[in-house]
Amino acid sequence: MTNRTIAKLRTLGVLAADLDVPLHRVQYILQTRGHIKPSARAGRLRLYDHEAVALIRHELNAIDARNSGRNGDSYV
Repeated sequence: MTNRTIAKLRTLGVLAADLDVPLHRVQYILQTRGHIKPSARAGRLRLYDHEAVALIRHELNAIDARNSGRNGDSYV
């Protein structure tokens, strides 16, 4: 038997909770960044791995950094 690790896949709702952001921000990132793809599907649900979470976190931070110069609030 091989020693395999099981990937932890997350739905959009779990991703938003893990990143502590509203669901619509995660949805916006996924709709506008075509390079972030789901790792798997379970029926209609799209599931994302830790690499996708890191990419989403990066994009959220980039948006926040751009918006901080405007008024300190995030628009998305």
